Amino acid sequence: MDAKTFMAWYAPVAANVWCQALAVVLIYLLLAKATDLFIDRILRRLASKTKLRVDDYLIDFLHAPIYRTIFWMGILHALVVLALPPPWRTALPALAKTVILLGWLMALLHACNQLAEDRLAQNLSQGKIGADLFNLVKNLGIVVLVIIAFLWLLAIWHIDMTPLFASAGIAGIAVALAAKDTLANFFGGLSIFLDKTFKVSDYIVLDSGERGEVVEIGIRSTRIKTKDDTIVTIPNAILANSRIINESAPVPRFRIRVPVGVAYGSDLRQVETVLLAVAHANPGVASEPEPLVRVRQLGPSSVDCELLCWVDNPAQHGLIRHTLLLAIHDTFLQKNIVIPFPQQDVYIKQKP
Repeated sequence: MDAKTFMAWYAPVAANVWCQALAVVLIYLLLAKATDLFIDRILRRLASKTKLRVDDYLIDFLHAPIYRTIFWMGILHALVVLALPPPWRTALPALAKTVILLGWLMALLHACNQLAEDRLAQNLSQGKIGADLFNLVKNLGIVVLVIIAFLWLLAIWHIDMTPLFASAGIAGIAVALAAKDTLANFFGGLSIFLDKTFKVSDYIVLDSGERGEVVEIGIRSTRIKTKDDTIVTIPNAILANSRIINESAPVPRFRIRVPVGVAYGSDLRQVETVLLAVAHANPGVASEPEPLVRVRQLGPSSVDCELLCWVDNPAQHGLIRHTLLLAIHDTFLQKNIVIPFPQQDVYIKQKP
């Protein structure tokens, strides 16, 4: 085929708008395929060499939506070339944009669910947050995505959103007033999680005096198991505004103080040696940091000393304190170290 024959064939084809639209779609399709190969062959290979999982998530997330987006952009460009009459001139591009939006929404929802499953397993294993609170946060994120997509969809179809916003504002005020306490407890739980005040299995002491192990951080409340094997349920809003002592932070160790009084005639260095030996012999006492003995004061009836030692498990501090006191009493009896008790001498002066 010579040039003249080719031009005679090509001229009417090139002048046909349907052929031009088809050519535009094919060009965008080739561009989409090239981008897809670049992501799958090059970026995925680079991501596999890193230790981070975030880049793997991004590759899996961007792989399909970008391909579809480029293809549908080709459809949009082709519709412009066709110059369709109304109402198709506005309806078909809006439909193509809707497909692009829904594709990205489905990809985002899938990515959120996939990421949430991995993070949920990690958070539950570390006791950072309860499953119900985690799932609620995930579902709230999904709801936010759906709302944003819905508003974007209304904008694509040129639907006036002013009445919708006015109605939503009134409904939002009504819901906020009706669910004030529930929302306060929910955001209290979020603040506990974000501030890392405590986590499941920590031993905490509240400003009201309750002490126990955190067994669950829920949507509305936190549950604490006390030493009496009772469950104390406390609303998260109260916990978020309370003074809390976390005995398990920053490390799960707890220091106990054992006050000991000895008679004034006792050898204080011998008393120190005996107390340290008792602490080292107790299996519940941590070897690091080292136990200490301090003479606190010369009291009215005794020399007041104090044994300071650490326990690895805060839940056992009462039992370890009990065994230490028993061992100190037995050892003092063996070493003839006197444990005095308060006494007073009363002198009665008689008149002559």
